[in-house]
Amino acid sequence: MSGALEGKVALVTGGTRGTGRGIAVELGAAGATVYVTGRSTRAGRSEVDRPETIEETAERVTAAGGAGIPVRVDHLRTDEVAALAERIDREQGRLDILVNDIFGGDHLTEWDTPVWEHSLENGLRLLHLAIDTHVITSHHVLPLLIRRPGGLVVEVTDGTTDYNAVNYRLNTFYDLSKWSVIRLAFSQAHELAPHGGTAVALSPGWLRSEAMLDHYGVTEANWRDATAKVPHFVISETPAFTGRAVVALASDPERARWNGRSLSSGGLAQVYGFTDVDGSRPDAWRYLVEVQDPDRPADATGYR
Repeated sequence: MSGALEGKVALVTGGTRGTGRGIAVELGAAGATVYVTGRSTRAGRSEVDRPETIEETAERVTAAGGAGIPVRVDHLRTDEVAALAERIDREQGRLDILVNDIFGGDHLTEWDTPVWEHSLENGLRLLHLAIDTHVITSHHVLPLLIRRPGGLVVEVTDGTTDYNAVNYRLNTFYDLSKWSVIRLAFSQAHELAPHGGTAVALSPGWLRSEAMLDHYGVTEANWRDATAKVPHFVISETPAFTGRAVVALASDPERARWNGRSLSSGGLAQVYGFTDVDGSRPDAWRYLVEVQDPDRPADATGYR
């Protein structure tokens, strides 16, 4: 897809690490100019307290063939988001792709903890980070995106409509946050359609993010070693895989066929034919339903 998005301008919010970084870099590899936002910079870390920075992501975008522009933004601050929109307008005069990937709530999540036992302060903070940030960003940025028909909004979440409809996702706060983002994409799809725009919800599979690799004590080079302790990790994918899904959507002149849909990286790979960096096509959400959730032995044969 090299050069497929040359001349296009994208904003990847929450692009510091993980899925956001993977999407930003792949958009750059396709030739796009990419604004990368987040709160972690070389001058200081966010509350997530990870070493990755927006500057580092932007440099990777540029190295991949695009133009990476880091901008420190707290997307809960409407004044900062408004200033971001004004800057993109001033510097580019257009916006073609908005990727809402802000979360930063993993450290606030208490797994399998009922709502009455979960920290209310942490739970509400998680919801603000996961939902308010997306709404504030869309409010300020979409007027720029709808100037031209063909704009694309990608709301990044965890899980598809089909999966989340019948599965409890960690706790009430986390569950609600991921459902809300799916619904936000659905709502924006209706509002963008008259302007020739498309909005989708997109979920990666089991992600080999920087934090996940650290958690399992492995690197991208030896990630399969983690399957000795967590066998189903065999279905995992790199952040680049979701990035390639976004590039495929943005490059598709008929992307409006997906408007309002809940999509996954693995599902789109079957349609568009892109692969992960190792040449595989992991279909994590189908694997979860057919192998992991029924407690069958880990075996990704036929799923990647």
